Amino acid sequence: METNKGYLLVVEDIPDILTLLDTTLKFKGYRVVTARNGQEALEQVQKEAPALVITDILMPKMDGFSLVHRLRLEPETRSIPVLFLSATYVAPEDKTFALTIGATRFMEKPVVLDDFLKLIEELMTKPAQVLKQPLSEKEFYEGYRKRLEIKLAEKNTQIIRAKGLLKTVAEHEKESFSMSMLHAVSERKEILRLLEEVNTRLANEEKEEKNEEKAGDVEA
Repeated sequence: METNKGYLLVVEDIPDILTLLDTTLKFKGYRVVTARNGQEALEQVQKEAPALVITDILMPKMDGFSLVHRLRLEPETRSIPVLFLSATYVAPEDKTFALTIGATRFMEKPVVLDDFLKLIEELMTKPAQVLKQPLSEKEFYEGYRKRLEIKLAEKNTQIIRAKGLLKTVAEHEKESFSMSMLHAVSERKEILRLLEEVNTRLANEEKEEKNEEKAGDVEA
């Protein structure tokens, strides 16, 4: 383990998971700074660049996809390695999109701590990669929208299934099912918010393209 390369930035909105990762990494001798969403993470990066970012994907205010995209847009933060942790975005297409936008590695939740620590040590000791030019805003948001639309459909199916099962499970199981359904409803709400934001950004991109085309026609 090398501890002289800088700190680890852990970004996670679920308090129990954030505490577990923070405590585990500090116990192993790493300097750790935590953030609860992508916006807080960017503010911390502006103060001091981390040696590694470990981040969830589905989070409020700014999620992990947007965080990585912002990091890759800036030359100063383009080569910071990023490890994605996710229980929601685990399909092969999700992982491909994560790597396309600039994530370094991907690990599914729940995290196996031994494997997690081995991967952290590997990322902290390997040379920094020189990354290619990041995706354009339009490319990023088009790919992002596809992932959100698929996740929204999956959450809708999950909630409908949970409602049906809630009527049939034993009384002592109902609390667990209810909690699971409430969590899925909360995630669906966040996905809908993100999807609305992405659609707005893409609409603005299209307007800008049309305005540039009109300006070009006038000059010609």
